Amino acid sequence: MKLNTPFIYGTRPLFEAIDAGRQIDRVLIKNTLRENLEELLTLLRKHNIPYQFVQADRLNRITRHNHQGVIAFVSEIEYYDLEKIIPILFEEGKVPLVLALDHITDVRNFGAIARSAECAGAHALLIAEKGHAGVNADAIKTSAGALHHIPVCRVKSLHSAFTYLKESGLQIIAATEKAEKIYTSVDFNLPSVIVLGAEDTGITRDLLRMADHLVRIPMLGKTASLNVSVAAGILLYEAVRQRNPKVRI
Repeated sequence: MKLNTPFIYGTRPLFEAIDAGRQIDRVLIKNTLRENLEELLTLLRKHNIPYQFVQADRLNRITRHNHQGVIAFVSEIEYYDLEKIIPILFEEGKVPLVLALDHITDVRNFGAIARSAECAGAHALLIAEKGHAGVNADAIKTSAGALHHIPVCRVKSLHSAFTYLKESGLQIIAATEKAEKIYTSVDFNLPSVIVLGAEDTGITRDLLRMADHLVRIPMLGKTASLNVSVAAGILLYEAVRQRNPKVRI
């Protein structure tokens, strides 16, 4: 197994790392320990740290040290609280532009999307705890370091996050090839969330139902769809074009 992220092994070192404020990306726990981990699981849930029960041999492939059935991967970045970022943006007189990613599992795509988002001046990236590419060294390298500059908000549920964003006055713009509306017809001058889904499955149905606008990028060739990172760049720079009429693009 190729490791791109530092890891911590053992229950007590993990407790100490969390108490010290270290950002944890995810935790792997030996499945036979389910009945003796109430304190640890409570702490992980409190800090919104994803965890997964796995077979012992998976842990042993990562390290032969006495891991006590627990291995935690340290995050390469700091995660931000979405519910703190949005009010601050409004207080500063900014019009929020958030890019939400639904089940983008390819690390290189994620890194490329983050690079485009940071270059376009997006205020945050929104991802779910589960079903998303790891924010590891490969992602940071592909992003050309952009993941160190754009806030990444990791939430338990995109559905709940969208509810909060809509209540805060942001419109949800979901990109789907099945939409009738062209992306240029939407007013990106309003506080906005752009949503992109996996290339094979698209945006999940419950999130599509929450969208205020379903938009598509016209396909003039024979290929059915664009790479998701390319689609992200197109939508983001439509927002740039509309919000900055003096910028010639």
